[in-house]
Amino acid sequence: MRIGVIGAGAVGGNLTRRLTALGHEVSVANSRGPHTLASLAEETGATPVAVSEAARGAQVVVVAIPLRAVPGLPAGLLDGAAPGAAVIDTGNYYPERDGRIAAVEDGLPESRWTERQLGHPVIKAFNGTYAQDILDRGRPQGSPGRQAVPVAGDGAGAKRTVRDLIHTLGFDTVDAGGLDESWRQQPGTPVYGIRGDADDVVHALAQASSDRTSEWRA
Repeated sequence: MRIGVIGAGAVGGNLTRRLTALGHEVSVANSRGPHTLASLAEETGATPVAVSEAARGAQVVVVAIPLRAVPGLPAGLLDGAAPGAAVIDTGNYYPERDGRIAAVEDGLPESRWTERQLGHPVIKAFNGTYAQDILDRGRPQGSPGRQAVPVAGDGAGAKRTVRDLIHTLGFDTVDAGGLDESWRQQPGTPVYGIRGDADDVVHALAQASSDRTSEWRA
């Protein structure tokens, strides 16, 4: 599968490592340019590209950058992606880092905000997963206590593509509903940072409150 990863920090970098190890054709980009990704490319075999080229031909695109950087992504970034491409949003709103985003402060789920900036549907996943766990905690399907990842989004096909990909990475998934329900996995919710199995994730999602905690507010 052709996969574009935008962002080569902890989450984007470790997803690049795992996805290339599984045999996927991965292009990786960051804000500083392809020349800064030589080490990661040498380690993984991924192809370093400019951000504007990261989604070209990709069946899955991973956006793993701070929310403050999303509006600065190139216009038409996803125009060259494969038809029906699934876009994974791993981001979180941290106002101390991102500055105040009024729409999110007013209650818009952060991934819905990201979707509007991109002009393309997104699937929210991996936003509450520790980056090191992507490397260390994957287990074969059916393993007792296999860690689970909540996945929220509106498109059934794109969501299935993302869930199937996550399973190959060694994690179970839980359908966390449509993107308007993705607030249940934002920072400050019970599921955020959880390392439990599917039953634990289902329970944590159900316990989420729409009341904004300090982690959600500027």
